[in-house]
Amino acid sequence: METERVGPPLRAGERETLRAFLDFHRATLELKCAGLTDEQLRRQSSPPSTLSLLGLVRHMAEVERQWFRRVINGEDIPLVWSDTFDFQAAYDATTADVAEAFEAWRREVEHARRIEREAESLDVTAYNARWEEDVSLRLVMMHMMHEYARHNGHADFLREAIDGTVGV
Repeated sequence: METERVGPPLRAGERETLRAFLDFHRATLELKCAGLTDEQLRRQSSPPSTLSLLGLVRHMAEVERQWFRRVINGEDIPLVWSDTFDFQAAYDATTADVAEAFEAWRREVEHARRIEREAESLDVTAYNARWEEDVSLRLVMMHMMHEYARHNGHADFLREAIDGTVGV
């Protein structure tokens, strides 16, 4: 599948800008994984760490699910790879199915996009049990960009260690 990464608009409203930056970061993660074998996607950074590119994809599926579906949309659903709400469990992709992981991530991204599009405004709030207070959709979108940006930095190093590719 060809991944298109479109740069955020230079002049746009707040919501369009946030949406575009988040999609830019999502596409960056996918590009970091493009063209690699299943084994390469599962390759761990530096044992005993279980961090891998595929683990990052799985983790981001959990994060998308948590913030958009569980928090903003109020859905009472479990995480994808942990019954105990352990977000770290997704990092261990040593035996993970690559197609299943990408399918889950893409599905959660589509749910997130739908939830954001259908929200009345960025000021929509919902209760975050972990923080024990309400959060806005604006905060969630900013938090998601922060998550992707941080993990895309990890993906830079992981990809370079696998095949020398930098700067995607």
